[in-house]
Amino acid sequence: MKQDVALGILKAGRNVFLTGSAGTGKTFLINKYTTYLKERGIKPAIVAPTGIAASHIGGMTIHSFFGLGLMEEVSDEYIGDLFYRKFLQNRLKNLQVLIIDEISMVSPALFQSMDKILKAFKHSQEPFGGVQIILSGDFFQLPPISSSGQEIRFVWQTDLWQNSNLRVCYLEEKFRQEESDGLANILDEIRDGDVSEESLEIFESCYRKKLDSKFRVTRLYTHNVDVDRINETELDKIKGSLKKFEAFTKGPKKEIEKIFNGSLVTPELNLKKGAAVIFIKNNFEQGYINGTLGRVVDFTAEDDIRGEGLPIVEIFSGRKILVHNEEWAKENDRGEVKAFVRQIPLRLAWALTVHKSQGMTLDAAEIDLSQTFEVGQGYVALSRIRSIQGLRLMGMNDVALKVDESVLGIDKEMRRLSRLNVRKWKSFSEEQKQDMFTNFIKQAGGTISKNEIEKNKRKIEEEEKDKREFFAEQNKKGWSGLKKSGGKYSTEKGGTIKVTKKLIEEKKNLAEIAQERKISERTIQDHLAKIKKQWPDTDIEYLRPAEDILSKVKKAKKEIEKRNNKDDFMQNGEMKLRPIFDFLGEKISYEDIKLALLFI
Repeated sequence: MKQDVALGILKAGRNVFLTGSAGTGKTFLINKYTTYLKERGIKPAIVAPTGIAASHIGGMTIHSFFGLGLMEEVSDEYIGDLFYRKFLQNRLKNLQVLIIDEISMVSPALFQSMDKILKAFKHSQEPFGGVQIILSGDFFQLPPISSSGQEIRFVWQTDLWQNSNLRVCYLEEKFRQEESDGLANILDEIRDGDVSEESLEIFESCYRKKLDSKFRVTRLYTHNVDVDRINETELDKIKGSLKKFEAFTKGPKKEIEKIFNGSLVTPELNLKKGAAVIFIKNNFEQGYINGTLGRVVDFTAEDDIRGEGLPIVEIFSGRKILVHNEEWAKENDRGEVKAFVRQIPLRLAWALTVHKSQGMTLDAAEIDLSQTFEVGQGYVALSRIRSIQGLRLMGMNDVALKVDESVLGIDKEMRRLSRLNVRKWKSFSEEQKQDMFTNFIKQAGGTISKNEIEKNKRKIEEEEKDKREFFAEQNKKGWSGLKKSGGKYSTEKGGTIKVTKKLIEEKKNLAEIAQERKISERTIQDHLAKIKKQWPDTDIEYLRPAEDILSKVKKAKKEIEKRNNKDDFMQNGEMKLRPIFDFLGEKISYEDIKLALLFI
């Protein structure tokens, strides 16, 4: 299918599975469709299963968007509790279009949870509550890691997939310049389950070859034990003092173990100046996402609460980021925090697992497929690089170039359905197509007024210009929110806080600001505190919490001040949120407590 046909089917408001091999322009097409919707006053939601995948498409993680914490499967009781979360009410109330990227990495349980939540919030038993869904991805990529006892691995094996009336749009035109060096052809052969002798000879020519020094080389291995061994060996080679960061934990041991097992955060992190690292958490405000690669260039002179200076990481754009602690929480079915881990959001990254590389695009990679244990791993690893020029192959076994037999079968069926959809689409007249486009925009609450569309276009262009200017200024500074004075680092005022201030002046709520800025509501609340301090005349009264919340937080604050326990306060004298949360029996969220403190 060509892109113009797929775009037409999207504009008609149909549910779509958008697929195709690397380089066929899936992301380009989604961006084109989202721009089309925004010009007509419709804001689509864009989600993905991982932080790096979400950042590539300009969206949020599925877990964050739907308020799922670390859960995959939700109960009816949990969905009932979600109704009390104002940010979800605001987020889902007017949702008309949901785009789910990297659908191959979404587990069947998570797929069905999204459907259940939307049905509940939309008061509709139609699939996904009647919202248009666009599923984008490639099932030749690795599936989600299976849970024990899981009967099915892919979302296309669910009844929900069959009942969602998806139009398959299989893109087949290649657009990448690197196609000419043979990589695209090799990947297509792997997808067909028939790798030629010519391709094998190309791999042989890449065996332990020396890569051009202009490349930044990432090592990809199939097993964690190899990755850990390489990273520890490389860290030992660096001269200088070792900085140890032990995680802070709270909650039952089993729940804490689930956090460590279900994420990349480590109980202990060892770093040195010069260490290659990867970020394992999203913080759009500070300029990193889950998957950002960089190098530790320094540590702050000030001690953190562990007695170690905080790391400063230079990412490949040249920007330097002061890395603070982040939190990973485990919630129960009622959305209550059962356990949490607080740690520096970094891991060593001279080497990465193939699983972790999924969604990345690398200039060059040293890839070892000699211990491949899962079909599809070789395809994922090879599809990370831009061209054969950037491949240094360390080994390959018989499994490396194989793909899942069930995926081979369903791929042929997807191609067949896509061809049928092309013929059906071409059977409609231009007038019929335009009627479909208009009807969907009206149904979704958008505008068909030419004047309004032109006005929205100008607004989008202005916003894009502002973003370009902002990032150009940030790159010119070379630091992300830092300035150095007398050998010490401190946070620089201003920056993107002014952008939040502008949205506050437009009387947008926290959920709307977070969605528009692609950062967390917690970060927006941090901005609020700074705005109140720097610009005290700014009107934030419309964000004032309910009086019962204010009175409870005020009482808790007063009692905690009375008992004067030093563990309840930070080094700067400010009260921590956790003791207030505990004092109130964990019945008022951190977000509401933080907001209430601004009005006390």
